[in-house]
Amino acid sequence: MDEKIIVILGPTASGKTKLAAKLASEFNGEIISADSRQVYKGMDIGTGKDFEDYIVNDNKIRYHLIDIIDPTEEFNLYQFKKYFIRIFDEIVQRKKQAFLVGGSGLYLSSVIQNYELKEAENNENDIFKLSEMNIDELKEILFGLRANNHNTTDLIDKDRTIKAILAAKAEKNILNKKFISVVIGIKLEKDEIKTRISQRLEKRLKSGMIEEVTKLINSGVSLQKLLFFGLEYKFIALYLRNELSYDEMFMKLNQAINKFAKRQATWFRKMEKEGIKINWIDGGDYEQARSIILKLL
Repeated sequence: MDEKIIVILGPTASGKTKLAAKLASEFNGEIISADSRQVYKGMDIGTGKDFEDYIVNDNKIRYHLIDIIDPTEEFNLYQFKKYFIRIFDEIVQRKKQAFLVGGSGLYLSSVIQNYELKEAENNENDIFKLSEMNIDELKEILFGLRANNHNTTDLIDKDRTIKAILAAKAEKNILNKKFISVVIGIKLEKDEIKTRISQRLEKRLKSGMIEEVTKLINSGVSLQKLLFFGLEYKFIALYLRNELSYDEMFMKLNQAINKFAKRQATWFRKMEKEGIKINWIDGGDYEQARSIILKLL
């Protein structure tokens, strides 16, 4: 039987985490972040790791996929899905309810729409190691990966056997797990989103976001990586390099975050066109969300 997951999605600055934490408190849940930047350590203010939002009635809601790697490391969709499946299974084993929360459309879709993801292609080192083995050793590996291998042509020569091993390894590494998703979306008027984005940006800048980027630079995070992270990290890095004035940085960053919110809305509409039912609630209304969960869970 497919397992159920509650998904809370919405545009940036819509209050997803606070709503999810309150719901998780009532429904015995734990939160898995679907944010492509919150995985990085030391990127707290700019990515919106509002840790106080996870505290409900003096109880801390357990969260996952936040602060798991350094900013100098790489993180991709395959790694997200791999972590997600392991963490989801652990939550289920604890007899808890998993909540997937975020605004990174690709990460959300990979779970809700069950993307079949393969690990990166075999590198030259893998191929070299296999080529050093004899045909009997290769056959043993192949039968270990495919116990019921019926394709005798894979055993004709070393090259064919090596290709079969590489293909079998790729099959083993496909991430595929089906869920029944209860998807709740926070709906806000465009003007309300704009206002929230501006107010939040002012608050974050006053709370030390510039100092956070300075600390990342001093710890060895390159300009190229900061530009890759985008939004707050991109424009503050340019400000620190004197390529933008403070006012220019604020204006361009504010515009960029609003464009990001529009891209999120476009992605959510795409999901709906592809058959995903999103139960929209007004402005993060708790009672609306609660009634949806009680009806569909």
